[in-house]
Amino acid sequence: MSDTSQTRTNGQSRPETTDDGRVSARIVIPEKHPMVTLLGTADSLLRVIEQGFPAADIHVRGNEVTATGDRAEVALVQRLFTEMMLVLRTGQPLTEDSVERSIAMIRSQDPDSPAPSQVFTANILSNRGRTIRPKTLNQQRYVDAIDKHTIVFGLGPAGTGKTYLAMAKAVQALQAKEVNRIILTRPAVEAGERLGFLPGTLYEKIDPYLRPLYDALHDMMDPDSIPRLMAAGTIEVAPLAYMRGRTLNDAFIILDEAQNTSPEQMKMFLTRLGFNSRVVVTGDTSQIDLPGGTRSGLKVVQDILADVPDIHFSVLTSTDVVRHKLVGRIVDAYERWDARQEAEEAAPAARKPAQRRPGKATAPRAPRAPRQSHRTES
Repeated sequence: MSDTSQTRTNGQSRPETTDDGRVSARIVIPEKHPMVTLLGTADSLLRVIEQGFPAADIHVRGNEVTATGDRAEVALVQRLFTEMMLVLRTGQPLTEDSVERSIAMIRSQDPDSPAPSQVFTANILSNRGRTIRPKTLNQQRYVDAIDKHTIVFGLGPAGTGKTYLAMAKAVQALQAKEVNRIILTRPAVEAGERLGFLPGTLYEKIDPYLRPLYDALHDMMDPDSIPRLMAAGTIEVAPLAYMRGRTLNDAFIILDEAQNTSPEQMKMFLTRLGFNSRVVVTGDTSQIDLPGGTRSGLKVVQDILADVPDIHFSVLTSTDVVRHKLVGRIVDAYERWDARQEAEEAAPAARKPAQRRPGKATAPRAPRAPRQSHRTES
């Protein structure tokens, strides 16, 4: 197929029908994008693309990529390469993970979904050469919701970036002088009476439960400035119990591990909201550490506040896990196991004792004759 037989638009040819009824299109990669940056070392990214589009034949020759297959599938391949080149233009490298997530995004049927290039180039915060940005479509929606709503609930399993992205938005708001302080809080209820057995003062006892928040802060800010900001009250890290009786104005407030709050604690926390403040509540309802019989405030609040304006619930899933791939598989395995357990528990309750069929009376049994003794008298 010659170059003159096709009309190119932005380096891509219009798909043409082949002899076997399929369509074929060529994508010309500009010279400013070396093929190794697009296809990966030893074609590692190309293999990811081929696995993502098993119904299409993808061939590379020089700086041209040819895709042949179903018309809709070929169109998606063309769109993927366009998005990949847009990401490369920003100077951000492509990885196997980002290509896999790009394929999932362009296969999404939601017309309002942002493009992969928009997601992967939406920088939230940069510190010491490290840039924090969303890595999945749901993470982008979560970040957008934080910008648009006063209270946002981030719900999802471990590793989905719920707390980390909220922390990045809090630091961004502080640096932009949108708020005067950041307040980070966690319930220590999961420790229960065990706190009393730990050595040290109260602060030393609760420090292990707040340590993840400190670690995230050190990733996002100059470590030398954190003690100074904490001493000045610009950043506050405290257990949830310390929020009672306060009104929090001009603040970005994050409640982490909210699945371990009671309904009363959740109400107490949400009513601390003051003027010009924003709240992000994060939690995973599959990891509740409350004592048996205690309801989770994070579960209850979804029914109570579902229809309240300016409150948004963002749900992340195992597909949004940005840790090791095995973490997502572990989350899925536990969800399947939980579903089986719930089904097994519900099954006995669904079983009812057999009822007698109407119209058939059961005749009363005749009284049993007394058993005769076989003993003989001497």
